[in-house]
Amino acid sequence: MAAILSLTLLPGSASADAPSPRDPSAPIDKRVAALVADLTLEEKAGQMTQAEKGSITDPADITTYGLGSILSGGGGAPDPNTPEAWADMIDGYQARALETRQKIPMIYGADAVHGHNNVSGATIMPHNLGLGASRSPELAKRAAEVTAIETRATGVPWTFAPCLCVARDDRWGRTYESFGEDPELVSSMVDVVDGLQGTDLTSNTTVLATAKHFVGDGGTTYGSSTTEDYKIDQGITELTREQLRDLHIAPFETAVDRNVGSVMPSYSSVDHPDDDTGPVKMHANDELINGVLKQELGFQGFVISDWKAIDQIPGDYASDVRTSINAGVDMVMVPYDYKTFISTLISEVNAGRIPMERIDDAVTRILTAKEKLGLFDKPYADRTHIGTIGSAEHRAVAREAAAASQVLLKNDGDALPLASQGKLYVAGSNADDLGNQMGGWSISWQGSSGDTTEGTTILEGIREVAPDLEVTHSKDASAPTDGHDTGLVVVGETPYAEGKGDVGVGGHDMKLSAADSAAVSKVCGEIETCVVVTVSGRPLEITSQLDQMDALVAAWLPGSEGAGVADTLFGDVGYSGKLPVSWPRSVDDEPINVGDPDYDPLFPYGAGLTTD
Repeated sequence: MAAILSLTLLPGSASADAPSPRDPSAPIDKRVAALVADLTLEEKAGQMTQAEKGSITDPADITTYGLGSILSGGGGAPDPNTPEAWADMIDGYQARALETRQKIPMIYGADAVHGHNNVSGATIMPHNLGLGASRSPELAKRAAEVTAIETRATGVPWTFAPCLCVARDDRWGRTYESFGEDPELVSSMVDVVDGLQGTDLTSNTTVLATAKHFVGDGGTTYGSSTTEDYKIDQGITELTREQLRDLHIAPFETAVDRNVGSVMPSYSSVDHPDDDTGPVKMHANDELINGVLKQELGFQGFVISDWKAIDQIPGDYASDVRTSINAGVDMVMVPYDYKTFISTLISEVNAGRIPMERIDDAVTRILTAKEKLGLFDKPYADRTHIGTIGSAEHRAVAREAAAASQVLLKNDGDALPLASQGKLYVAGSNADDLGNQMGGWSISWQGSSGDTTEGTTILEGIREVAPDLEVTHSKDASAPTDGHDTGLVVVGETPYAEGKGDVGVGGHDMKLSAADSAAVSKVCGEIETCVVVTVSGRPLEITSQLDQMDALVAAWLPGSEGAGVADTLFGDVGYSGKLPVSWPRSVDDEPINVGDPDYDPLFPYGAGLTTD
């Protein structure tokens, strides 16, 4: 634990010797009310501020400005990137927070979106699209429980997950963060909130969950940006209020019913074509945040902005601050210039442009979450379960989830399951690439190819599941195919995350690469039985080569445990997954969703063959 340094008073704060008004024996609401009443405006502004760890060049600022929260952005890890180093880092920040006048603990947040995915050696679960394919809320909940244990053990009590977006256009680079295209499916998977939060947030096995991105980020119109024709991420959702409610608000209503602790607005805008208000950025949307989320749905947690998102609101920075706070944002992920944010917020309140009642409501919500997490009584990392991070038991859950997420789309001549003896020819870009099968938000923000952490590739899983099988591996299918009765080609995408994953950006086009396409043609053309597995964050355009394939499996992004894919290939686990999104014949068919007029996908929503 870091040593507690000399006390630094907040600007305008009362004496450091003043007794705390917090009575640990009082109910939480009474404790919080007393504390809020005692805080200065400067202290309240600090509580509403979240800074990225890399922006804090002087740790004394945590005390001086009373920062209420710190986060790790994607890839924001300590050096070395170990669980112990995470806990040490966060404890050091916490020690500074506890030097403030009222010793209010800070709350640390991270994007643990499919496991504690920033931490090297952590268990990486399948991304949400795969969990949606499993149609198993119970399994998704267990995966979330593992994520919560591994996350809390490093001192992180708050995750920016789950994403409850409803993916209505697979050209969107965040499609894999969605459970699917149907709001009923997404709502059914909100059990992950229960898995993360449990029944007691003070437990060392639970974390505060964040339902994101409120609301409509999965339904933006392709080409809705005024500057980029392809723009879909952070674009405009053009729906009537009734359509928005039915398609996109429904999962958040379920999450609020499950007492989700925080909600994050979307970067995107909402434009109702049935009126003339025009597009409104979600971070400025009083109607949807204050009106629908907080008042109508009765959300009692706090609203955390997305990364630097208030800066996208039209106007100068002062108007960005007052508009977002007045719209119902409680804490702002600044993430860098926290000094300017705090001073601007204070100025806007003093000028009467932000009511003090709004500030008190925001701080009450934030401090209530900290009380529920038990941070006032146990502010430092509880390392009891730190040794379970990446454990065999946790990886077994990830492997089970990977197997359940596999969708068998074609199986002519019972090509699957594969024989566990004989000779198997394995090709394709994603057969032996751990980074590719984990996708984005894995160790780094965008993810990257290669052995970026600990895990089992699909090829390694095959060798584990079928040790007596003679395997020839040739990534580009250049090795001779003679003597092999069966070929397996594992193709797909390289990692990406928001923005950079949109079709039309960075070479992404929902099509097989030339090398993968050539590998499919060669292996399927020369070997009697040919199985193709796609490893991707969305459906891929494979129509022209489908006839060459005897079997086709959608593996999605299965995470760190490639043996789960092998379990189904060899029949140790039967195929049971169902498509969470419609599979288009061509990328030009997007957006395509079940219920559309003239609906004609290559494989419909819910498709999936089963095996024993």
